Amino acid sequence: MNESMYKYMKVGIIHFMAFPDTMKGEGPIFETLQKIMEDEFFNAVEISWVKDDSVRDKVKNRLEAAHMAVAYGAQPRLLTTGLDLNSFDEDIRQKAVETIKEGVDEAYYFGAQGIAFLSGKYPGEENKQKAMDLLRESIEEICDYAKSKGDMLVELEVFDRDIEKKSLIGPTPDAVKIAEMIKKKYDNFGLVVDLSHLPLLKETPEQALIPVKDHLTHAHIGNCVVKDKNHVAYGDAHPRFGIKGGENDVPQLVQFLKVLFDIGFLNDKKPPIVSFEVKPLPNESPEVVIANAKRTLLEAWARL
Repeated sequence: MNESMYKYMKVGIIHFMAFPDTMKGEGPIFETLQKIMEDEFFNAVEISWVKDDSVRDKVKNRLEAAHMAVAYGAQPRLLTTGLDLNSFDEDIRQKAVETIKEGVDEAYYFGAQGIAFLSGKYPGEENKQKAMDLLRESIEEICDYAKSKGDMLVELEVFDRDIEKKSLIGPTPDAVKIAEMIKKKYDNFGLVVDLSHLPLLKETPEQALIPVKDHLTHAHIGNCVVKDKNHVAYGDAHPRFGIKGGENDVPQLVQFLKVLFDIGFLNDKKPPIVSFEVKPLPNESPEVVIANAKRTLLEAWARL
């Protein structure tokens, strides 16, 4: 591709994955975000909760100066607390809805264009419909709340069904089903598809993206390890591109981007956010893993 990738997408990175010490809303949030904001390669960033009021204010002020698109990832609000948007325990489900609503408030404060989260656990085929109904109820309440605050997307990310997160959503057909149900009432809903989750779901880019083309609002790019259960990065660990035993590198990213073009997601009218979701292993440098991701995208773009 001879044209600039910035013509067709906003290149982002998920801050709390690149710097996992910040995952729980604490730690060096401001300092590590500053590194991303200083890097002109990125014109988008995905952030999550910030528990300290003074740090939250500093982040907001710095984001306003950075001239970047902002998205909000509420996944840590669920993954680090054990809350579940389709739990059969009504108390847990309501707490999950409330924490996402709190995330909506925080996302608006940061000027985010969308808030993303994941479904709860898959309860087995015999209870799947009940779980789908509960998830729909939860998301509709969140969509309604977000709409009452202003104009912001509510986005459900597609995760694995049987490897690590074991999420209800889940395989693409179920993602389409929940999107169709919710969009009967709410036009501020969309889906997030992540390249790193496709091997976990045993889906190709075509299988994962073409059916959701009318619902896709956001994309992530990353890697995973599936074949070796003893690998340090087995499962949904988002290791660097090209790691030995990994599933995704330049060729897989080329194919993913190609399908995103084919379905009209990558476009020059309203370029969407496409973010790296990469996480350093315990002995790795976040900065080097980020540089690895940038090189991978630049090479993949050159091959399109």
